[in-house]
Amino acid sequence: MIFGKYVNRYYLKYGFMLLIGIAALVMVDYVQLLVPELYRMTLNGLSEGVVEVNGAMLPFDMDLLLDHICRPLLFIILSLVIGRFVWRICFFGSAVKMETDLRSLMFDRCKELSQQFYNENKVGGLMSLFTNDLETIQDCFGGGILMACDALLLGILSIVKMARMNVWLTLFALIPMLLLGAVGTIVGRAMTKRWDSRQEAFSRLSDFSQESFSGISVIKAFVRETRELLAFARLNRENENANVEYVRISVLLNILVTLFVESVLCVIFGYGGYLVHEHVFNVGELMEFTGYFTSVIWPIMAIAELIDMRSRGKASLQRITKLIETEPDVKDREDVSDPGVIRGQIEFRDLSFTYPGASSPSLSHVSFKIEAGQRVGIIGKTGSGKTTIADLILRQYNVEDGQLFIDGRDINTIPIKTLRKYTAYVPQDNFLFSDTIENNIAFAVDDFSDEQVYDAAQFAGVHDDIAEFPEKYGTVLGERGVTVSGGQKQRISIARALMKDAAITIMDDAVSAVDTKTEERILDALRNCRNGQTTIMIAHRVSTVEDMDLIIYVDDGTVTAAGTHEQLLQSCEAYRKTVELQKLEEERRDDLNA
Repeated sequence: MIFGKYVNRYYLKYGFMLLIGIAALVMVDYVQLLVPELYRMTLNGLSEGVVEVNGAMLPFDMDLLLDHICRPLLFIILSLVIGRFVWRICFFGSAVKMETDLRSLMFDRCKELSQQFYNENKVGGLMSLFTNDLETIQDCFGGGILMACDALLLGILSIVKMARMNVWLTLFALIPMLLLGAVGTIVGRAMTKRWDSRQEAFSRLSDFSQESFSGISVIKAFVRETRELLAFARLNRENENANVEYVRISVLLNILVTLFVESVLCVIFGYGGYLVHEHVFNVGELMEFTGYFTSVIWPIMAIAELIDMRSRGKASLQRITKLIETEPDVKDREDVSDPGVIRGQIEFRDLSFTYPGASSPSLSHVSFKIEAGQRVGIIGKTGSGKTTIADLILRQYNVEDGQLFIDGRDINTIPIKTLRKYTAYVPQDNFLFSDTIENNIAFAVDDFSDEQVYDAAQFAGVHDDIAEFPEKYGTVLGERGVTVSGGQKQRISIARALMKDAAITIMDDAVSAVDTKTEERILDALRNCRNGQTTIMIAHRVSTVEDMDLIIYVDDGTVTAAGTHEQLLQSCEAYRKTVELQKLEEERRDDLNA
């Protein structure tokens, strides 16, 4: 069995099922211990010709064989089949339900955790928690209850029956069992450490495999298969060594169990044979006693398996508990209140921000104001802080009070769920789910019509591309949208954001993978469909933002200028140089194409 903060509740929640399982187990153990008595009657009948039944000596004939041995044996077999079926349903069924509930709790926690958590923890390691560790806890819950109850019930009943036959022989048989318990406790502690190391090694192997499969096209393009294979082989060896270390301890425990069990059999046949010679026992009674001890062997093995299982379960539960108890870095404070409908006014007031763990700030004393309904472009060099601005508006990270305001309210006083409800986002990494194109576009909307999906795709300039697919909007995309091109992926992401029809829409480099003509069509469509709604377009190309109501130029984490395209040409030298360089690049491309 396994106990812990997030497991104990399920012993109560599924207590009724567990009690039924224990009742069935009691019945199975009781009738199972009737079998040695039948052994004694059969052996004594064959050797002596008479059998003691309820204090009376009866001749060993066909009637006695049928009435007192065969029919009871059929009843015992039927009871064992029914009882074992019931306790399997109860114990293992409740374990599966517990695993399902615990997995849901873990998934809920993962949904609440902030972006910083996923920057520090890899997907492969997290998936090992949802697979290996959860399966281990399920085994400990269902199998652990079974083994603990069975070892207790069957062990006690067998020992009582053995003691009634001969106390001294029973005591001699149990001495090695006490030694086994002491040794098992010591070995179990070592097994817990080895299992934890094994799971860590498996997590690293899972991380590497997941990352390699996701980036297989890059690996092939740079002909780095051999290097990846060697790196995988190294991690695989580490995983193998961790498993071997654990198995070595586990095998040692099993050897000790076998040693103690066999030593007890030597005691029983040695001292028991002496008792038969002294006429304290007869042969049938020695066989009955041995049958009871044979029933004790399973509880002894169960104890060894429990030590092994509990060691694994304890290590896995610690890992899962760490995940569940991880507090989100970004969460609502107690003083948040619903602001009602968000119109889309955004203001940065002398905001400075440093990513957790970073040594230098990504934004420094940033100040600007976006009025509700404005179309705003944010432009600057790579790494200047443009995406950080988007992250902070979306509350992906914490900001200090009094630095960022939405509709005049401090962003820290607005519930995160409400803020994101009125915000749509097209990230740089245009993630698409392994689902139909229609469901990807309508991802943020619960109730939608086909016409709404088509309109969003039309505005995003991807409808014609989708119409060329055999299944059209019913086309199922591959993992992370690998079955469509980069430009199509971007436009489907734009359609998904437009489908939400949010008060604030942020597009982070959303048209970088499309040609200039497609870009113009998308920008014209955005101007028409989002009239009166706040739209923030983060871009590298000036052509993407030059017609915006407001352009913010960001350089090295600071806002160096803000205004219209014409104003920035006059007031911002860095912006003017960017425009001139991009014009030269366009002219050079045109000359090459000509």
